[in-house]
Amino acid sequence: MSVRDSGIGVVRSGKGAGLTLAVLSAVTFGGSGVAAKPLIEAGLAPLEVVWLRITGAALVLLPVAWRHRDLLRRRPLMLLGFGMFAVAGVQAAYFAAISRVPVGVAMLVEYLAPALVLGWVRFVQRRQVARAAALGVALAVAGLACVVEIWSGLGFDPLGLLLAFGAACCQVAYFVLADHGSDGEREAPDPLGMIAFGLLVGCLAITLPARPWAMDWQVLTGTVDMNGAAVRAWVLVGWIVLVSTVLAYLTGVLSVRRLSPAVAGVVACLEAVVASAAAWLLLGENLGAVQIAGGVLVLVGALIAQSSAPATPAAEPVAGGTGTVAAATEPEARVGDAGRP
Repeated sequence: MSVRDSGIGVVRSGKGAGLTLAVLSAVTFGGSGVAAKPLIEAGLAPLEVVWLRITGAALVLLPVAWRHRDLLRRRPLMLLGFGMFAVAGVQAAYFAAISRVPVGVAMLVEYLAPALVLGWVRFVQRRQVARAAALGVALAVAGLACVVEIWSGLGFDPLGLLLAFGAACCQVAYFVLADHGSDGEREAPDPLGMIAFGLLVGCLAITLPARPWAMDWQVLTGTVDMNGAAVRAWVLVGWIVLVSTVLAYLTGVLSVRRLSPAVAGVVACLEAVVASAAAWLLLGENLGAVQIAGGVLVLVGALIAQSSAPATPAAEPVAGGTGTVAAATEPEARVGDAGRP
């Protein structure tokens, strides 16, 4: 399918490719926790691991940033927003939240982001939202509640919940900014260029609170324990940087541009399922029957939500313009007109 959003100018392609990219993004993002936990248990602080992740990815993509340096002139505010919210904000708010509330609770609150995206589309942009997307969000959130066993804790720190909600808002910004990126006359910025500068901004934003100069760098030269197996620390850092950051952000941004923030956001809920399954297989953190059932519910919700992406319509020229617009005008077709920060 090819749709150019009026006023946004982002060309959307087939939803099959978009769904594949969204699942790949969720899988690669979800694998970060399994690699990060042994590093944290070996003596690194959570924010230090985040700093290594963002800084390493920023250095890998530094040549890309130089190649697309014109983005600094064309899209300075978008790059600043992507770096501050979609990169540094999500990570910092989440790790601050889990220092005050259970990890499962923080994860559930953060993954309310798909519902917030639907709210943004419906009440801020005043666009119709497909019922399938709304149903998918409800099922995914219910499934996440089972995966993280939300009922296991009741006395929550209000500030911790607020921080987790802040992480959810930053994740909404990720979806919105990833979807926006053109002014209707020019092509959207290259995804790699946007991600490269976003990581540079995120690196600068998180360096001071992470205090890498005080980090125990010797941890990175040795081995760490992963459920009884000795693994080189630099291998885990390499996985976090190259797979769980560079590849994850790239596939995530591309998936939003091919689906919609609402649909891609629900598919992103698979990250929690992947993280739980990976911890079960690699770290020996067992999953109960209810958690497995919750994972299945998340999968069902993601499947229902992705089915709300419009089918390929015939593209027609826009009178007086250079873009095209889909012939379909149903609410399901319009749900994809939102963006992700």
